[in-house]
Amino acid sequence: MAGSYDFEEQERIAELKAWWEDNRWYVFGAIAAAILVFAGYRGWHWWSVRQAEEAAALFKPVAEAPKGDEQKLAQAAKPLVERYPGSYFASEAQLSVAKAAFDAGHLDEARTRLAWVMERGAPEHRGIARLRLAAVALDQKKYDEALKLLDGSKDEAFAPLASDLRGDVMLAQGRLDEARASYKAAVDKAGPTNPVRGIAGTKLNALGGQP
Repeated sequence: MAGSYDFEEQERIAELKAWWEDNRWYVFGAIAAAILVFAGYRGWHWWSVRQAEEAAALFKPVAEAPKGDEQKLAQAAKPLVERYPGSYFASEAQLSVAKAAFDAGHLDEARTRLAWVMERGAPEHRGIARLRLAAVALDQKKYDEALKLLDGSKDEAFAPLASDLRGDVMLAQGRLDEARASYKAAVDKAGPTNPVRGIAGTKLNALGGQP
């Protein structure tokens, strides 16, 4: 019985050795592939963290620059935008420069920065860049462009602000009924603590409407 058992065991071992001879390179290949995938993931993770850290370091001069100083902000933002254009910090820097440019009346420069964020910036910044670009278009009396930009705003978080800004465009065009409707929509969409609610409500009252 024991001899038979040993024979069967030896047979299984022989089969296992034969299988190993036939398949060992596949096993080695699978192990090597797994190691490469793991190493690649670790490398990508390390690279991503490293990129984020370097971008954050380059953002520091932007954060420390005087908020209203367009020239210093632009100089501080330049290396960040050039080296890490896809980073959160690059689009944050572009928004800072655009605001300073807008406040200084340099609307074309503000437009360029905001368009960059809309097209290439971090997803978190694209919605606000779109609305600010619409405000620039309104200031430049490019009403059709402003409305087209607002039509493209799909984020519900920005819906009250988009409606309020649409009301401003309609008012600038003398379309008072549509302006009232837009301000009313802004009031309705804004939560009780949203400042847009009070701003749009004031405009609506000024036009003889009811919030």
